[in-house]
Amino acid sequence: MSAIDMTTNIESTMNINVMYFASLADEANCQQETVSVQQDTSLTELYEQLSQKHRFGRPQSELRVAVNDYFAKWTDQINDGDSVVFITPVAGG
Repeated sequence: MSAIDMTTNIESTMNINVMYFASLADEANCQQETVSVQQDTSLTELYEQLSQKHRFGRPQSELRVAVNDYFAKWTDQINDGDSVVFITPVAGG
């Protein structure tokens, strides 16, 4: 592999800091992790990959998502270095 190929390969991935709370933290057995994903990975794809890895019991449709401390839409883009939080429903009265 040439230096150009290695640079292209490195540039085609991004590191995302993922935080988990409640049941997702229990299932992941951690409260946060940094994952390396392809540059064009969507939030939906990110959750699907992590769901397979950790065998999450909740479907994406039951969760909210936040990126860099702001609620986001599942269709929003993520970038290298972003922090993503998957938020489970909260019951209360």
